[in-house]
Amino acid sequence: MSKARMSVVERCFDAALTAVAGEAQPNEAVSRSRRVSGASVGGARTGGAVVLGDGARAGVAVAFGDGATTGGAVLVGSGGAVAGAANEPRRFYMTREHHPENGTLFGFWLYLMSDCLVFACLFAAYAVLGRSYAGGPTGAELFDLPLVAVNTSLLLLSSLTYGFAMLEMQRGRLPGTLVWLSITGLLGAGFIGIELTEFAHLIHEGAGPQRSAFLSSFFTLVGTHGLHVTFGIVWLITLMVQSAKHGLIPENRRRLMCLSMFWHFLDVVWIGVFTFVYLMGVLP
Repeated sequence: MSKARMSVVERCFDAALTAVAGEAQPNEAVSRSRRVSGASVGGARTGGAVVLGDGARAGVAVAFGDGATTGGAVLVGSGGAVAGAANEPRRFYMTREHHPENGTLFGFWLYLMSDCLVFACLFAAYAVLGRSYAGGPTGAELFDLPLVAVNTSLLLLSSLTYGFAMLEMQRGRLPGTLVWLSITGLLGAGFIGIELTEFAHLIHEGAGPQRSAFLSSFFTLVGTHGLHVTFGIVWLITLMVQSAKHGLIPENRRRLMCLSMFWHFLDVVWIGVFTFVYLMGVLP
């Protein structure tokens, strides 16, 4: 270390002694050492002492030099790092919300758009294969429109009851929310029951998905929608249990909102299925 720098260190050392005189205890030592090579001046590690040197750590020190980082301490040297005052608690957690506002709803919208692409592909496949009967039965011979109309009414009515559940949730009424969610789940279960009855009847008549390209595309499209409704019912039951246990906390409100978007999305898709598959399927 050069003489000029040694002189600066000497002055800093004197200033540091003055700065920490009020904090150091009588029995706390001040440590100071020198290396001829100039690598460091000082190497003491104390709770209320002055530390001089490069890379030194101190609980209470004053920083002088290049790149020194202090937390209520005196550190003479360059490149030093100080953890902070001895009595200051260290925090390793974030004190603010790390999720962006409305990030969950935005992500769920992205999921719905991807699901919309899936159904768009299935509708396109049915549009191409919907008239490929391969000598088998046609839609006009197979579809029972009155039964399908009842099924459609159940699903659309379930969308209405879910809307009532969301209104009760916004008013903070947990019992009313659970009642309307239960009615929604029952209507959805009725929809699935009628759909499974229809599938069983078609297969019993020999009109299974392997009979023709028309029936393959029909079972794939309608069955995929039915699976979505089934998963929606499972999700609804799960949220009912969580809401009954924890109440209408913000997390449950957000989840119920996501399920609401999912349920209404399935209603919109079913309107397309009812119109494009069943109504147009009975046309000659």
